[in-house]
Amino acid sequence: MPKSRITQDWVKAFRKAIKQTCPIGWTVINDRGRVRVQVGKRGSIQSINLPYSWSEEDWIDAYKRIEVAANIYLEHHQNIDIKNAFQIADSASNKIELNWEEAINEFRSYKTRVKDSTWKSKYNPVLDRVLEALSSKNKPINGPQLCEIALVQWAKGTSQRRHMRLALYGLLNYCVKRRDFPSLWLPPAMSDDEIVTKTKRVGYPLTDSQIIRLIDELPDKDIGRRWTFGIKLMAVYGLRPEDLREVYTKKNGEEIWTDYRKSKGGRKGETTQPRKLMPIWVLDTDGTPVNWNYTLKARVAAGESLPPLGKPGRAGGAIGTYLKRQKIWQVLKAEAKQEREVLTPYSFRHRFAYYGHNRPQEDGMYRAPKKIAEVMGHTYETHLLSYARFDSKDLAKSFDQVPNQIKFNPII
Repeated sequence: MPKSRITQDWVKAFRKAIKQTCPIGWTVINDRGRVRVQVGKRGSIQSINLPYSWSEEDWIDAYKRIEVAANIYLEHHQNIDIKNAFQIADSASNKIELNWEEAINEFRSYKTRVKDSTWKSKYNPVLDRVLEALSSKNKPINGPQLCEIALVQWAKGTSQRRHMRLALYGLLNYCVKRRDFPSLWLPPAMSDDEIVTKTKRVGYPLTDSQIIRLIDELPDKDIGRRWTFGIKLMAVYGLRPEDLREVYTKKNGEEIWTDYRKSKGGRKGETTQPRKLMPIWVLDTDGTPVNWNYTLKARVAAGESLPPLGKPGRAGGAIGTYLKRQKIWQVLKAEAKQEREVLTPYSFRHRFAYYGHNRPQEDGMYRAPKKIAEVMGHTYETHLLSYARFDSKDLAKSFDQVPNQIKFNPII
């Protein structure tokens, strides 16, 4: 038998209060975790979503707001739309003097774990828009309206809008729950179109010949040699820029590892584990590995200096800044653009993934994607999300091929 749903006590109390104090036909329902008010009978129902969660903590505040709107609705002899009734109620509540500048300053003090640089880049832009909106002639009268106005310049589904939305929602929740702002200033529920797209751009995988050209053109001076060493390690071992900080050897130099702990982005504080690195050699034009492939591990064991990578988390930027100053990098960037790809410091790691999937092992077999994921420090699912397009080595075999003796002679 199907399980019967048991209505929680607070829901019963909420609906009973609505029935006792509001006009006939008013009721409340759970709409994706938020309170929704419905008025009327089937066929002529009016409804409105309120900025309150469908929870025991919020139902009393929601009820108080509904009661005010219901009284306004009755005062107008039930001849106004319920949305107008709530808007009038909002306007009346908005007459309370609220010091938003002071609230933002206190919110900054409250966010003790947010760095000044993060506050500047991920909070200030949207909070400046908040103050601008609230000082305008047609200023918003509740949280949902404020969010709509303050976030309009960032496209939905982007990471930048997500950062701004989280900052703004955090401020509004702080103001209501810690500074006693009216609960109508709570943010709205997140709509489906606010979800950040999971489609991840996969950058341009450098070819071995491009890497050799790059290395040959880098300055043969102390700092140039240090950068060259780092680039070789990234290409041969598929390293992230940040991995370079934590490269070391074990077992008297027989194994090479990285101890960079990357956040997994899931459970708070969960990070990747140290991983043993395995090479995919950079091959010369004749198909043989370039000699310097074999010396990289020994150079790490000997403590050879790597390039300056800046502050933690900024290694990619440091590498990118150095490479942008090199003419050969601009040439390679143009080559990538011709293929409608983007050349980045991660292109060395992309090279490793591409050859990992498409270059046979010495025994002629191809590597299992799971093994490539493991040596790159990915879960299998994450690896496929990022590099599934590289796993297409047998695709061409499924279609017609041009015979070897047929050659194309361009018209000059």
